[in-house]
Amino acid sequence: MTVQPAVVFDHVTKRYPLWHHLGSGLKSLLLHPRRARALWQHRVHTALDDVSFAVQPGESVALMGRNGAGKSTTLALVAGVLQPTAGRVMVQGRVASLLELGAGFHPELTGRENIRLNATLLGMSLADIRKAMPRIIEFAGLGDFIDEPVRIYSSGMQARLGFAVITEVSPDVLLIDEVLAVGDAAFRQRCLDVLNGFRRRGVTLLFVSHNPTDIRQFCDRVQWFENCRLVADGTPDELLPRYQALMTPSCK
Repeated sequence: MTVQPAVVFDHVTKRYPLWHHLGSGLKSLLLHPRRARALWQHRVHTALDDVSFAVQPGESVALMGRNGAGKSTTLALVAGVLQPTAGRVMVQGRVASLLELGAGFHPELTGRENIRLNATLLGMSLADIRKAMPRIIEFAGLGDFIDEPVRIYSSGMQARLGFAVITEVSPDVLLIDEVLAVGDAAFRQRCLDVLNGFRRRGVTLLFVSHNPTDIRQFCDRVQWFENCRLVADGTPDELLPRYQALMTPSCK
């Protein structure tokens, strides 16, 4: 029996239109119509350019590269938040994601209310949310702040809340975008323990990180993005030394 990949990118390109702002408004349009029309012509920003890869069920894959290389766009396409401009994205199974701090949180709702909101969006039933609520609150470790509005939370507190909800979800594919970059060492280790638990259960993991220690700890493969293209795909031992050498400025 042939096992279908969990995630497939087939020549995927993602572009965004960039429009010039007509600063002087109607006056420019009336007095200088040619110049105004030229300013209104839009440019295009390419976020991903002809990217193809496949991730097998149960694989843990790190996406690394400079800021703006296309890593977060790749995760957003897998999550279905974005649609490709060209090519195909195919995902098998249920997807859960932590793509951005505060994403999915309502700033005026409390932490407890946002747990209910996020868990519902991730497909949990109300009965399951009620059962899981004490465990989620304990993992988040926010104390009395759990009943305060999220707008007063720090980035670390938001990360705790979002990751705490993920611990109670049973996804087939899990997407993590640099959430472990915030929070203290104890929280990070608890998150890594959770991710390793997902790995043992056969969950497919796509993980954006700039931390080579985390990548070596639980990623089977590394995909290296540069200039909106996938330039290399290999093991952490193969690619991390090359990447770190490129990122480390030489002293002359």
